[in-house]
Amino acid sequence: MTRSAAPREARLTFVSMPAPTVEDVLAAAVKAVPGGVERPGQLDMVRAVAQAIDKDEHLLVQAGTGTGKSLGYLVPALHAARRTVIATATLALQAQLVEHDLPRLVKSVTPVLGRKPTFALLKGRHNYACLAKLEAESDSLFDDGPQWVGEIGKLGKAIGHVREWALESDTGDRNDLDPGVEDAIWRHVSMPARECVGATRCPFGEECFAEAARVRAREADIIVTNHTLLAIDLAGDGQILPEHDLLIIDEAHELTSHVTNAAKANLSPESVTRVARTAKIAGMDVRDQLAETADGLAAVLDTITPRQLRPLPEPLKEMVTLVEGTARRAGNVLGSVSSEDPDVVEKNQAKQALRDLTETATRIAANADHDVVWSETDERGRSSVLVAPLSVSGLLATGLYAARTVVLTSATLALGGKFDQVAGSVGLTKEESGPSWRGLDVGSPFDYPKQGILYVASRLPKPGMSGLSEEAGKELLRLVESAGGRALGLFSSRKAAGQAAELLREATDLPVLLQGDDSLSNLVRQFKDEPASCLLGVMSLWQGVDVPGPSCQLVVIDRLPFPRPDDPLMAARARAADEAGSSGFMAVSVPHAAVRIAQGAGRLVRAADDKGVVAILDSRLHNARYGGFIRNTLPPFWYTTDGDIARAALSRLDG
Repeated sequence: MTRSAAPREARLTFVSMPAPTVEDVLAAAVKAVPGGVERPGQLDMVRAVAQAIDKDEHLLVQAGTGTGKSLGYLVPALHAARRTVIATATLALQAQLVEHDLPRLVKSVTPVLGRKPTFALLKGRHNYACLAKLEAESDSLFDDGPQWVGEIGKLGKAIGHVREWALESDTGDRNDLDPGVEDAIWRHVSMPARECVGATRCPFGEECFAEAARVRAREADIIVTNHTLLAIDLAGDGQILPEHDLLIIDEAHELTSHVTNAAKANLSPESVTRVARTAKIAGMDVRDQLAETADGLAAVLDTITPRQLRPLPEPLKEMVTLVEGTARRAGNVLGSVSSEDPDVVEKNQAKQALRDLTETATRIAANADHDVVWSETDERGRSSVLVAPLSVSGLLATGLYAARTVVLTSATLALGGKFDQVAGSVGLTKEESGPSWRGLDVGSPFDYPKQGILYVASRLPKPGMSGLSEEAGKELLRLVESAGGRALGLFSSRKAAGQAAELLREATDLPVLLQGDDSLSNLVRQFKDEPASCLLGVMSLWQGVDVPGPSCQLVVIDRLPFPRPDDPLMAARARAADEAGSSGFMAVSVPHAAVRIAQGAGRLVRAADDKGVVAILDSRLHNARYGGFIRNTLPPFWYTTDGDIARAALSRLDG
């Protein structure tokens, strides 16, 4: 009898799977986008961003229209598994990433990565409804029953609408409120970050929408925010955004403008009056004293011509000093804010408003060399004094690059064909002591020389100070008639746009749409739907119009968009460059014009089969010594100064 053989021990063989490469992730990612095809330049961008992450090297990457740059930076960020912040120029771009791009991308790449990346949207506190303010506003409006009369009634109904929505909302995000409310109404129901008492001291802290958004952001792999919140985070020593290893700044050509605006402060009779109303919780004497300083400030500003103020006129300096002293004393009267205070929210608002007013007045009175102080009067005749930093490159150099890898991307970063100008403006230099960085242009999938003509009307006289010259108007009319409409007109002033609209309406039967006649979204929709129409407008159209197809085959720009000569901040920056031994015009005005005109010219070719003409009615682009620098910033269209060639090309397209 033989024993049966002992059972063989089971052996498991483990096959080590190689980690996915960034190319693997890209291959999966492109399946999530319309067309499902990798775009020219996209792989170069993906590899460059991945290399920057690996080497801890900062990167400026220019990616032309149609490259798919959002995928170009999202893929390496997801592959690297680093906590990433993406800062966009606008809330609309934020929404595009969070509502469309990231959901599709995450679903597509999760099987390849072996994990599901998470993402969250983070906005400033004022974008979320504040339950504490809603409670306070409702109490003040409805203590004696609903006040359904006049403006109070309108306000009450609107606040009631927001309150009902907020009680049911998961986010409290203003974008989710439908129907929405006006800005003036939203200010009643939202809380700026500087006025917030914080979750621990607020009776609604556990339910706070803004705090919930911050918690979601702290737990996410990718946080999507905007330039303004990034700028506030820089100014606040990193108190807003969660800790992160990688920062990607999309539409980076807008960064310095947003940082400047975040660091700007305004002092006006209206702002002092608002603080007085807020500070009435400290007593009527405090309110009355602040109201008196507002009246005094208004009287002084009435005597001052809008301009840069260096030095401050003595009467204005005395009044600003008085505002500062009154606000400081009012803050002392108000005292400290305690969580035990029955009116903790209102008291903290007043305390912060007084602190901001004190700091602004102190800064204006100091009129330091690193600041620019000026006065201006708005369209309604209201005067104010403003202060802004002369440069933000120092702030960016010290606050942006030390603790993270930074990738800056846009379709317009290489001015005159080089990255140095933009790099310097965001705090990056070639000095050995500075952060390591490089620039890369990944090009565009479009064949610009075959798809578009750049026509410069070199025989026209130099543009005047304002409006549209008779000669430029005639050239505009000839071009539009050759194109059969299909024209986007980008103008340097509302006056010029209005003159162009009047001319085209009188001389043609084409539908002429003028910015201001309707909402911008409706005008753009009409322009898309009516191929023979013309859409004319000013700066917001230079970057905000995306109309692929036959509706936009002619882009006309009336003049080089240099800063206005009466812009105090740009003039001060140019003067500082002159004093440093450089040329203020070449260092400030020309780069400003180059970025703007490149953005405007980029409206023409938005798809692979788009064709047309970009016509510049400013002869300086051909004749002036700086013309070549600006032309080298534009997409590489086929270039001509012959109007007959441009008009013949437009006629062929129309036929």
